[in-house]
Amino acid sequence: MTIHCIAFDLDDTLWACKPVIHAAEKELYTYLEHSYPKITHCYSFEQLIQQSKCFMIQHSELSYDLSLLRQRWLSSLANEFNYESEMVDTAFRVFWLARNKVQFYTGVLDILAHLSQQFRLGVISNGNADVNHIGIGKLFDFTVSAREAGVAKPHPDIFKLALKKAQCQAHEMIYVGDDLQRDIYGANQAGLTAIWYRPQLTNQEHRLIEYSIKNFNDLASCIATIAQAQQS
Repeated sequence: MTIHCIAFDLDDTLWACKPVIHAAEKELYTYLEHSYPKITHCYSFEQLIQQSKCFMIQHSELSYDLSLLRQRWLSSLANEFNYESEMVDTAFRVFWLARNKVQFYTGVLDILAHLSQQFRLGVISNGNADVNHIGIGKLFDFTVSAREAGVAKPHPDIFKLALKKAQCQAHEMIYVGDDLQRDIYGANQAGLTAIWYRPQLTNQEHRLIEYSIKNFNDLASCIATIAQAQQS
């Protein structure tokens, strides 16, 4: 058996997600403050964040489509304060553009470039970051979003769609992600070998799964170990 494809999660795997989302929320709030001030007169930044979280929990059936979920929340705000529906598109665009201003973990881009010379690379993500907008789309042969698949990780169908796009079998793809349930167990249940990327990995956590790395620089050697194990 041979490894043909390496697929990646995005948020908290290639970059830290929390600071990106926080900055995007800040930019959105500043935009609303200038363009739709009735909202920010009523809600502080922290209150608006909490309001959005409550809305998203109440509408968790849309959790596979974070863009639509945020647009629905913005629409509810527009209705609450009697703003025109055009607010939704413009406000979402402000958030989305900021949401794609990411700072890659050290070494990630060089490692991806190196791996792209040996394997087909792909993305399987529950989020709404866009690798083409970010500027790294050329490194990937395919992308699969939860929105496109109609389900979010760990549902096996999102991984099956990735396999179809990659034109390979489950044993020919390795998936790299940070979330134990969504990424690792989800990929394993779909028949893929998964590598858990966890910088703060403890010895106890290491025993939970077969393959894990604490440093992205160790990814290539971990892939080589998996390939060797498959051939033995």
